[in-house]
Formats: sequence, structure tokens, C-alpha cells
Amino acid sequence: MVKKVLVILGSPRRKGNSAILAEQITKGAKSGNAKVETVYLHGKNIAPCKACFACQKKNSKGCSIQDDMQDIYPQLIEADAWVIASPIYWFTMSAQTKIFMDRCFALPAYQSDCFKGKRIAIAMTYGDEAPFSSGCVNALRTFQDAFRYTESNLVGMVYGSAMDAGQIKLNEKVMQEAFDLGKKLVSE
Repeated sequence: MVKKVLVILGSPRRKGNSAILAEQITKGAKSGNAKVETVYLHGKNIAPCKACFACQKKNSKGCSIQDDMQDIYPQLIEADAWVIASPIYWFTMSAQTKIFMDRCFALPAYQSDCFKGKRIAIAMTYGDEAPFSSGCVNALRTFQDAFRYTESNLVGMVYGSAMDAGQIKLNEKVMQEAFDLGKKLVSE
């Protein structure tokens, strides 16, 4: 049973639509007595991967870049489950989310089996009418491929159309799906 959930918010808006979906997932997880922590990526000092491969060398001590990811790596390892929330900008996940995903390349240097079996939920919002024309499908595929490769357990994804901040709350079906995903994330 999942006891600790780490929410990664990849939007520049603290109360944006993807954050609202993440909060719904959180409510579902808390209904299953999970402890939840949140990391808000926007404003963090997280540099892009520099492809030095220091994290991939034998006896590596981790990522060579000394920035805010050094604080996030232990949180990722300690959590039983992750919620990754991102708006869709220019046909894929936000830049904040993408840098975070790229820097997860170093995570196995801190704990070799850190991804295997990790329970993951994804929340995304987009301003277009559909996941295909918005590019949401590109981000969905990226998450599916990445977490299949790492042998993580992608429990589910929830996504919906909403342009103005807070607009996703009007979509009762998606809000319920998000709550249910949170319950599923911690119960199986």
C-alpha cells in the first residue's frame, strides 16, 4: 500500500489547471490515508542535463550539476508514488516538466532500482479542444515510453481542455477521474 506521494507541479501557474487536477489526485490519495508532499518546479534552479554522463559512471555519486534537483532526488526515491502534472505548451509538456524529466536520467545513480515498480499518475491540461490537436498526445506518449522503459507502474493519466486558470473545475467528469486516479494510485 502506498504511504507517501510526491506531487511534481510543472506549471508556471501555482493555481493553474494542471495544478488543480493534481490537487484532485491528491485528495483521492489522501482519502486512502497517503501522506502527500508537493514540489513546485517553476522558480527552482534546475539546469538542463549537460550530457557529461557522470551519473552513469561506475561508483557514481550522482548528478554533477549542483542545483535544486539535488534536493528533489531524495524525495523522488523516498516516495512510493509520484504525480506529475503539466500543462501542454507547444505540443508537449511544459519546459519545467521536460527539464525535470531529463534530469531524472541521473536518479539511478542515487538508488539503482529507484524507478522499478514506482507508482505514477499523470495530470495534463491543454487549451485546445482535443488531446491530438493540442499536442497532449505527444506528452502522453513520452510519459508512457519513459515509464515503460524504467519499469515503473504508470497507474493512469487524466487530462482535459481548459484555457483560463481554474476553468478545469467546470469539467466535472475530469475532476472525478482525477479524484479516482488518486484513490487508485494508493490502493492497489
